[in-house]
Amino acid sequence: MIDLTGKRYGRLLVLSLNSKRGKFFYWNCICDCGKEVVVNGHCLKHGNTKSCGCLHDELSRDRAKKQFTTHGLRNTRLYSIWASMRTRCNNPNSHGFQYYGARGICICEEWNDFQAFYEWAMSNGYAENLTIDRIDVDGNYSPENCRWVTPAEQTRNTRNNRIVTIQGETHILNEWARIIGINRKTLSDRLNKNLPDNELVKPPCR
Repeated sequence: MIDLTGKRYGRLLVLSLNSKRGKFFYWNCICDCGKEVVVNGHCLKHGNTKSCGCLHDELSRDRAKKQFTTHGLRNTRLYSIWASMRTRCNNPNSHGFQYYGARGICICEEWNDFQAFYEWAMSNGYAENLTIDRIDVDGNYSPENCRWVTPAEQTRNTRNNRIVTIQGETHILNEWARIIGINRKTLSDRLNKNLPDNELVKPPCR
């Protein structure tokens, strides 16, 4: 463990160690606005979290509100993808958190603003039949590590790869099994039973 106490990351000053969850350390931080938050050290060191959230709020609140009001983006598929992405990375109470946030997968600071994510998606080939794909499945959600793909584009290595979409994200079966931490056959059996997403990502019974 590298002690981050006293170090500054953007608007955040690290006060003390909070806890260890899995292989990641979480730190008590205070933002320049005065709010105290607990932040994943991985996200701090890689520049993915620079404030308690006030930074992007100040830059985008009015613009995002106008965009949502004018165009009704809150009801779009793209907004749902963005919201699900943030939930599984940031909310420890989400059933998908253990496979994303708990693994150190973060969302870049820029994409905490839906407007910025929307603009990236629209200028990088988003379409209703595409899903968001992280090029490095162990990497973060960021412009340099994400793309919009079709199931056909996901296929690689062999023609026998099974393409699976869970919670709006698409990977081949082997990658999903590794992300969830279960046997490939176990996941395949769950898919064949048409189980809902929250049942697909449950860890196996020991």
